[in-house]
Amino acid sequence: MHPPTHNLASKSTIVISPNSSTNTFADFNHFKENASKVVLPKPSTRTFLADDARVAEEEIEMYGGDDPHEPTPRSSTSTTYSIDHIPPPPPTGKDPNQVTWDGPDDKSNPQNWTTAYKWAITTLCIALTVNVTFASSAPSATSRSLVQEFHITNEVSYLVTTVFLIGYVFGPLFWGPGSELVGRRPVFILTMSSYTLFHLGQSLAPNIQTLLVTRFFCGFFASAPVTNCGGLIADIWSAEIRGLATSLFTAGVFLGPVLGPLISGFILQSHLTWRWVYWVMMIFAGACTIVMIPCLPETFAPVLLQRKAKKLRKADPVKNKDLYAEHEKLDWTTKGVLHRTLLRPFQMLFLEPILLLITLYLSIVYGLLYALFQAFPIIFITRRNFTISQDGLIFIGVGIGAVLGAITNSAFSRHYPELIKRWRGFPPPEQRLYGAMLGGPLLVVSIFWLGWTGEYASVPWYVPGLSTIFLGMAIALIFMSFLTYTVDTYLMYSASAFAANTMVRSAAAAAFPLFTVQLFTNLHVNWASTLIGLIGLLFAPCPFLFYIYGPRIRENSRFAPCIDLKIAKELKAAEAEKLGQSQSTQQM
Repeated sequence: MHPPTHNLASKSTIVISPNSSTNTFADFNHFKENASKVVLPKPSTRTFLADDARVAEEEIEMYGGDDPHEPTPRSSTSTTYSIDHIPPPPPTGKDPNQVTWDGPDDKSNPQNWTTAYKWAITTLCIALTVNVTFASSAPSATSRSLVQEFHITNEVSYLVTTVFLIGYVFGPLFWGPGSELVGRRPVFILTMSSYTLFHLGQSLAPNIQTLLVTRFFCGFFASAPVTNCGGLIADIWSAEIRGLATSLFTAGVFLGPVLGPLISGFILQSHLTWRWVYWVMMIFAGACTIVMIPCLPETFAPVLLQRKAKKLRKADPVKNKDLYAEHEKLDWTTKGVLHRTLLRPFQMLFLEPILLLITLYLSIVYGLLYALFQAFPIIFITRRNFTISQDGLIFIGVGIGAVLGAITNSAFSRHYPELIKRWRGFPPPEQRLYGAMLGGPLLVVSIFWLGWTGEYASVPWYVPGLSTIFLGMAIALIFMSFLTYTVDTYLMYSASAFAANTMVRSAAAAAFPLFTVQLFTNLHVNWASTLIGLIGLLFAPCPFLFYIYGPRIRENSRFAPCIDLKIAKELKAAEAEKLGQSQSTQQM
């Protein structure tokens, strides 16, 4: 870090560099006393700026997106002070009794782990995400078998997907706060173990009631990886790689639902019964859990520092009795926890227009993904006489599209390392929107393509089949772009934004399977797709509007730190100063 610099423009003004974090009262008094002795050709005023970027970076490194503190009131990013009214430099020293990392290179800090180890952890997170999302869609192919086995209506059979996704709605209310209280690892061990065991109730279900209840609890526990893996990735990765890691994690969210109907279709087409779909899900879940328990470390910095403080106090109870970790001083009362984990997400949802629009858009897109599980059989089994396994193969197109979307989104982020250097680690979030700018229009085109070619049996199957590639690509691009935009917009409060987004979009996805068959049957595939496409068209301008007006909206936000806007003013002032010096030199 550079030493502080002090520029004296005249007797009446003083400037303290915004990059300084070590200004002392001695320096301050020295310059105040000697300001009257300095005479410059042209008096000017300077700006005293707090080093918000440094503070924000420390908070993100400490909490990821789970900052328990309330946002500070919005204030001006720059203030001009008279020489007689300059406030004393802000205190920068920490309480000596507060336990922190042993320097910037502390190996116990997850941010300092080796790159290979970080990618191993990220891969494990992706595998867990693929597993739990695979379980959300695989049973959709068993609907006909359930109707015959339990003598129920088709609508009731669709509930095997709906109740699982309802579990996704309520799970984040518990697993987000749980990871904040006890850490990531204990939550993952509890939820993945419970999720695996609840498959027994589905595989051995004697009636539809047992099946649906155990499906709900499966979804309830399965929501933990979807909810907490994003925070875990933020725990270990810096901004340069975080975007790529998040993109791959998001691709896993789509790969699982795509694999579900594909694998279950072949199981049902074989000599095995529908119950083997749930046995295969349990085997997959158990394998992931067995690998996860010994291989997934704790990554949440506040919990790691809390353990460090306890270890130090235990090692020397007398000398270290006053040592503490900040995590131990937080408000862990029921009221405090509920405020952060339940009130804040919905407070942000209703007060933040960016989050509200993103959540509505992603809810439609996520619902569309789960609607495909009922729409594809109408297009390919009813219209074209495909078998269940052949219908499942169509989902390969969606998977290919999701992979292409991840690659495309990574290509859009190639310029990010340069942006991070220029913007001191906090580039404008709007730079994340290029993927959604492509994905929005592509989604509309692919839906119309699928609907109007899928309706008519005379059109070869591969024509609507090819549209699924672009449909999957569009869905992936929209999700990756908007989720990373949400992270960069709300930074230390992104976990609350994710919680609100996950609950609302899961509720929408739970509802879609209940009316998809009726929609595509009564309106036919072409007009049902037209209706969904027009809704997509309504939201398609969102990324373009955010790109243009996003900074202005964020500037008035309570929860968006807007570090980039403060840095932009600083950079603009530095350029103006450089230009002024250049003109002065030319005049001389």
